[in-house]
Amino acid sequence: MSLGLVAERPRKPGGEATSAAAQRRAKLLAGAFSLLMLAGTCEIVIDASVGHSPLVPKSPSIAKWLGLIGERLGYRVFLIALLVMIGSYAGILLLAANRRVQAISTRWAIALIAVLELIVFIGPILLSTDVFSYIAYARMGVVHGVNPYIDGPHSIFGDPVYKYVGSDWRKVATAYGPIYTLLTYPLAALGVTGALWGAKTQALLASAGTLALTWRCARMRDIDPKLALLIVGANPLYFIYGLGGAHNDLIMTLLMMGGVVLALAGREASAGAAIVVGGLVKATAIVPLPFMILSRRRLAPILGAALAALFGALLALAVFGIHGVDVISALNRDAGFVSTDSFPTEIAHLFGKPGVFPVDHDLLKAALVMIVLYLMWRTWRGYDWVSASGWTLLAIAVTSTWLLAWYTLWTLPLAAVSRDRRLLVATFAVQALFVIHQTSPLLVPVS
Repeated sequence: MSLGLVAERPRKPGGEATSAAAQRRAKLLAGAFSLLMLAGTCEIVIDASVGHSPLVPKSPSIAKWLGLIGERLGYRVFLIALLVMIGSYAGILLLAANRRVQAISTRWAIALIAVLELIVFIGPILLSTDVFSYIAYARMGVVHGVNPYIDGPHSIFGDPVYKYVGSDWRKVATAYGPIYTLLTYPLAALGVTGALWGAKTQALLASAGTLALTWRCARMRDIDPKLALLIVGANPLYFIYGLGGAHNDLIMTLLMMGGVVLALAGREASAGAAIVVGGLVKATAIVPLPFMILSRRRLAPILGAALAALFGALLALAVFGIHGVDVISALNRDAGFVSTDSFPTEIAHLFGKPGVFPVDHDLLKAALVMIVLYLMWRTWRGYDWVSASGWTLLAIAVTSTWLLAWYTLWTLPLAAVSRDRRLLVATFAVQALFVIHQTSPLLVPVS
């Protein structure tokens, strides 16, 4: 010890063999979990391809050939497959987080996510009619000359896409940003089937971009990028609900994470602009901007955001008129919707109330404002602005009276790269509560 050397501890006999055996077991487990995830995904996609069911909206037959070996998708098969995949996902994350055994290589992680997403991509639309609203709004503007910010799809009753639009949205004007609406306009000329494949392709590319940015962001923050990639890409809600429904939330998330990466790279003006452009896809993407500004305390992100907002406003005014920039009215309208899956609805039922009343909406808005102000104060005092952004998005999902599965995905990439691991735990907890609420059909006896 006087020479500054550390004595090497004697190795236990058979230690290397034990380590090799543990490595083999871990790899076998990783392979088993991966196969279970692939099997569950194939089961859902193949059965969904048979045709319309309560879980599969009416849609052009884009994947009928897959359904030749399946049965019409029902709640029991779907939920069992989903629970198996969630269990396997948890197992994969635990193995990936264990640095003592290298059970999952980077290539394995990328290949697994790529195959899962491709299986979902070639299948039919799952669990939501939203993509047909996107197409309907595009066809309203391009084919019929109707402003989608003034009227709903009922104005094109005779259009072939109308029968696929969800009944709740047929009289509702679009609430999406002008940038996203313009992104869908080129799809209108492809017909309904072509537009559907176009929307699915947009969602797939946005997902791939989001995953690449999550990887990049994790490396910039000295967080295991492979684990961050798996947290997002292998999450069953991400690829079954998000990608399976071809939701524009994936495009929103792509731009939001692009802003985060640009900010971390010191390109703050571009970061502010990217986040505002994300907000012009879907308003929720704007959430990281105030936290970035408070953390950086520089003029650059404000200038970048202001220029992007000005450009978006002028573009919206030129194409859609004043209604294209009236975001507040659309947000206030949608804030009044109530879904059976929302946390406020479930809490109201626990207290014996039939549902959420107008006063409850006001209380929820007040609670959200208080949470945001507290997180802004914490950020000013030095708290991680990426984590604060994630907590805010999670708070929006929890306090919203209109909760859908893909809303729980907004926080996921930020949670994966957050230094506050409580955010990731809370995100998983919210997703778990959502899934538990969905499992009620499993408790109904099979007749």
